[in-house]
Amino acid sequence: MLSRHEDIAAAVCGVAPLPRDDEGPVFREPWEAQAFAMAVTLHERGVFTWAEWAAALSAEISRAQAVGDPDLGDSYYRHWLKALEQLVAEKGVSSAAALEARRQAWDRAAHATPHGQPILLENDPLAKD
Repeated sequence: MLSRHEDIAAAVCGVAPLPRDDEGPVFREPWEAQAFAMAVTLHERGVFTWAEWAAALSAEISRAQAVGDPDLGDSYYRHWLKALEQLVAEKGVSSAAALEARRQAWDRAAHATPHGQPILLENDPLAKD
């Protein structure tokens, strides 16, 4: 039986190779690992198949390349996250509007957080108490 990481790598190998080393996926930033984990969890909960995931990721990478993404590898997880957001909206897990509202809340929280402190959604100045 394949590990989760091997399942994912196999699903996306024809799309874009999963950044990995001998121990599994590699991430440059914590949010990349979180996006990866969200995709794994949603797949395990039956929200989408790996074939659907690969198709969504492929479509997102193609869209990005069509508008000039040089595809140097540094944008891989941005495409991953965008594909994940699109699948979540398509599958009715969340709406595109709710995802955009949450993105804006995190952006406001990031701007309101002092340098060196963890960014928390509660730091959003518009957060309700």
